[in-house]
Amino acid sequence: MPDTPDTPDQDRLYVRTPEFARVAERIEYVNTLTSRLNVLPFDDKAARAALLSEIVGRPVPDSVTVYPPFYTHHGLGIDFGEHVFVNQGCTFMDQGGIRLGDGVLISPKTSLISSDHPVMASERSEFITLAPITVGAGAWLGAAVTVLPGVTIGRGAVVGAGAVVTKDVPPDTLVTGPAAFARKQWGSGRHSG
Repeated sequence: MPDTPDTPDQDRLYVRTPEFARVAERIEYVNTLTSRLNVLPFDDKAARAALLSEIVGRPVPDSVTVYPPFYTHHGLGIDFGEHVFVNQGCTFMDQGGIRLGDGVLISPKTSLISSDHPVMASERSEFITLAPITVGAGAWLGAAVTVLPGVTIGRGAVVGAGAVVTKDVPPDTLVTGPAAFARKQWGSGRHSG
């Protein structure tokens, strides 16, 4: 078995390290927080905002709406833009990082997964891989979409319900289906700002 470093590679987190132990502690803590978030009365907006800010480790814009239940395992990797809407039953595995641009809409039961295990069985219990997910401003993810590590969804793109997104989605593009391939593109693809 190869030696594992005391600190993770930029895109890997080795299991038998002090860093992994710290991450495991954080995950337990965040699971406690999300459990509390998900049972609060829905009309207690101040308490929900405070818990969400504690989960992500910084203030969340007042314009962000997250409907419970909401699940995340780390929290510190989530970056909300303004006017983001996250519907019920979403899961954010955010250790690799999840950036949601302004005006992003996320439909129920969508999963954003920024960490993964290696394919090789001999490596699977040794480390996890990490890669950020970016969802551009004004993008809309339909119900039960799964976005995998390292994917960028372009500004204004639409991902149809049930799609599994394994590759980048250009701006202003509709992708659908289990392999989420491009069906239609509109506009010039150029955006200012």
